[in-house]
Amino acid sequence: MLFEDLSLTVSEGDRVGVIGPNGSGKTVLLEILAGNEQPDAGARALRKQTRLAYVPQQTAFDRDDTVVSVLAAALNGLPLEDKERAGRIEEMLGRAGFETPGAAAHSLSGGWKKRLAIAAALATGPDVLLLDEPTNHLDLDGILWLERAIGLANACIVVSHDRYFLENVANRMVEVNARYPQQTFQVKGNYSEFLERREEFLEAQTKQQEALATKVRREVEWLRRGPKARTGKSRARVDSAGRLIEELSAVTARSRTATARIDFAASDRQTKRLIEAEGIAKSLGGRTLFRDLHVTISPGVRIGLVGPNGSGKTTLLKILEGKLEPDGGSIRRADGLKIVSFAQDRAEHLDPEVTLRRTLSPDSDSVIYRDRPIHVAGWAKQFLFREEQMDTPVGRFSGGERARLIIARLILQTADVLLLDEPTNDLDIPTLEVLEDSLLDFPGAVVLVTHDRYLLDRVSTVVIGLGGGQGGMFADYSQWEGWRSEQSAPKAVPKQRQVSPVQTAKRKLSYLEQREWDAMESNILAAEEAVAAWQHQIQENSSDAKRLHEAYESLQLAQVRVENLYARWAELEAKLSGSIE
Repeated sequence: MLFEDLSLTVSEGDRVGVIGPNGSGKTVLLEILAGNEQPDAGARALRKQTRLAYVPQQTAFDRDDTVVSVLAAALNGLPLEDKERAGRIEEMLGRAGFETPGAAAHSLSGGWKKRLAIAAALATGPDVLLLDEPTNHLDLDGILWLERAIGLANACIVVSHDRYFLENVANRMVEVNARYPQQTFQVKGNYSEFLERREEFLEAQTKQQEALATKVRREVEWLRRGPKARTGKSRARVDSAGRLIEELSAVTARSRTATARIDFAASDRQTKRLIEAEGIAKSLGGRTLFRDLHVTISPGVRIGLVGPNGSGKTTLLKILEGKLEPDGGSIRRADGLKIVSFAQDRAEHLDPEVTLRRTLSPDSDSVIYRDRPIHVAGWAKQFLFREEQMDTPVGRFSGGERARLIIARLILQTADVLLLDEPTNDLDIPTLEVLEDSLLDFPGAVVLVTHDRYLLDRVSTVVIGLGGGQGGMFADYSQWEGWRSEQSAPKAVPKQRQVSPVQTAKRKLSYLEQREWDAMESNILAAEEAVAAWQHQIQENSSDAKRLHEAYESLQLAQVRVENLYARWAELEAKLSGSIE
């Protein structure tokens, strides 16, 4: 049973964000709301003439489909004049950024296929738009486009694990989870407001559980004394004790939560430079992806790779790993370097016909983790797999389950460098939080491609931005985004920023701000250590002009990172103390 007695009402203007653990039934809920699946009980009611548009997780087009034909097909059956139909198609081509309407839809990248599917749904002018994990495969530009475009629908229900997206878009939040008495917890507000209300609810539930436990202990002691259930009062108390025990059992069961245990194993290597890329360049199909790019990867460095789809992020990962050679420049890797990589395409990792048991351990019933054997079923359990799933072919698993399975295999390998290409796709929010903590604790180096802006902000010590045939280093995602905005903005006389003399104080940090605050001290310490390391590099390479220049540029970035962190710390501290009035 995925859920029961679940109720959800959607009104005009609602932007409903739906979250929940993998396997809680979020996709099934959307399928029921879309009319593609019937509920086992209950009813789905739709106001007359309500137009629904549904974009599922997986996007596929026929070989004969073009961008314009997909949009035209979406409008079939609508009472539109030819001129109005053509106008809608033209408008949506412009809004979605498609410059080649006749391009074959099946040959588009995953991100542009997703954008086309969403654009086709929006072209119909839906009253209710249903989106299942729409940010998967979209690059950062695509996510920003979706945040703007989603307002074209009168109402929207979106299943997503992208926390910044939910923060910016949702005005109602729904978590589907068996921990709640009504299977859902619903809050009017964005993601941060939802998390605050949920924390209050869970605290109240904990207090209820403690109070029930006290009552049950008292009643159990009374029952053990062997009361004679001859009188009506005695029988009523026995019945009441039974109900209390059942209620406590139900509350306790709901309170149990499981999260995957993710802990990457690092080697004890003390090498200062793991990978050095000097002036590398790469072109593909006659188009320059990047040129004259310098990257130095050392233990403790966590690089976030950002840029539009097709800008060369995955290509750069493959060059760093040694699977591709650069067209120019040079790559040096430390002797015996241990690289563990996570490819964006899950198919590269898993054989769909092989069972979970044999995927984790091909030749035995145990795995070796940090030089000690662990039974394969016990290892699988740490990643939230059940005993009855052990002999299930992995092709039957959901996207989130396959992602957890790949991580479960990667963690068995000792690594100096982790190269992760979109590891967050299909992961639920609790697993994302565990992954973030694991990457922060990993003493080796990390190079991470992700569209999850919160993950980038929390984990990365430096960001490399790619696009337009260029590549540059930035202190963080916000600095890269600001640089891009400056590059694309028309040159004009800069206006003074208008600041209101009176600002409303926030008495309490939002959930995302609180997590940022909790990690601030360690992030500043790591950033200051990076400054010290680059200062040392400058002293070491004082006679090598090229390396001196590279170290100086990296030192400047590290110093900017420290300054940004201290400024943000002061801002959060002011909110906490209520000094902003």
